[in-house]
Amino acid sequence: MKRTLFLSMLITIVSTTVAQGQRRNFQREAFTTENPMVHDPVMAKENDTYYIYSTGRGIQQMTSKDRKVWTVLPTPVMTVIPGWTTDSVPGFTNHVWAPDIINWHGKWWLAYSCSTFGKNGSAIGLLSSQSLRSSMWKDEGCIVTSHHWKKEKNGQHTGDNWNAIDPNFVIDDNDTPWMVWGSFWDGIQLARLDSTMHLDKNKGIRTIARRYAPNHKPKEENPTSKFAGTNAIEAPFIFKHNGYYYLFVSWDYCCRGTKSNYRVAVGRSKNIDGPYLDREGKEMMNGGGTIFLEGDKNEWEAAGHCAAYSFDGEDIFICHGYSAKHNGVAMLIQRTIRWTDDEWPEINE
Repeated sequence: MKRTLFLSMLITIVSTTVAQGQRRNFQREAFTTENPMVHDPVMAKENDTYYIYSTGRGIQQMTSKDRKVWTVLPTPVMTVIPGWTTDSVPGFTNHVWAPDIINWHGKWWLAYSCSTFGKNGSAIGLLSSQSLRSSMWKDEGCIVTSHHWKKEKNGQHTGDNWNAIDPNFVIDDNDTPWMVWGSFWDGIQLARLDSTMHLDKNKGIRTIARRYAPNHKPKEENPTSKFAGTNAIEAPFIFKHNGYYYLFVSWDYCCRGTKSNYRVAVGRSKNIDGPYLDREGKEMMNGGGTIFLEGDKNEWEAAGHCAAYSFDGEDIFICHGYSAKHNGVAMLIQRTIRWTDDEWPEINE
């Protein structure tokens, strides 16, 4: 469930190899900043340059040499929106949500979300490129779609009880790719991928984390959308460290400026497909999760939609936070991770 908070968004046309679709004309200049506005950031490093990709028209991108000063590029990743996206997701245009990026077998793979706010008729698309320095991204089609979950007059449900947004790639210890994704409805989903980074048709999709146990009865309605449920969990990210897979998720509600109460929880498992347990031993399938980061109500009202990486021997954590000093605008947060004696991650202030 993502909504833009950007006041201005980039951009001039360049050539890409994305399949034919909607071409958009963007006309703004590049600029540098130490405090970039950003929503749903992910990061990659190629040679001596760091890249951030995030929610925005055609996917916003920025670069840095030191992760301190960022150049917001005047060109989005997608100057052409593939036609299949609007066919699959009615109402979707060019505001692309929550990308993820990974280098696997010598190629960059970028997944992205096509959706409309608060609804679960969504799709996750895929791009590929040989280099991040190039503007040449190839449309690899759709990884997975979800269809509106609704209750019929006979009391039966139709559609998918999960939402195809917020993808994250992870490679297991056997060099097999997986993808974790999802929000609200029945929570966070996981599936194994094939060598083309699409769903392995011989394997299924499974739920691995929920905000609440399945029998939980909410005390209040979802304040952000009348269409979505109250299982307020989304934006999964799996990070490997010393024999464990750590599942970071965002709890509660984003996209409300200073009223947001977004926060990050974490659990871990020896196996990529779980079960994921929090620090107290509670399964994340049943609402478990140890709070990792939340707003301090001084600098940040709330924070979430995170990613974690090892760069140059240092483990780092990034997310967006709703700035208390800037009227709830979403801005980049970067922190290093320290590890406790029993191998739990904590923010290194």
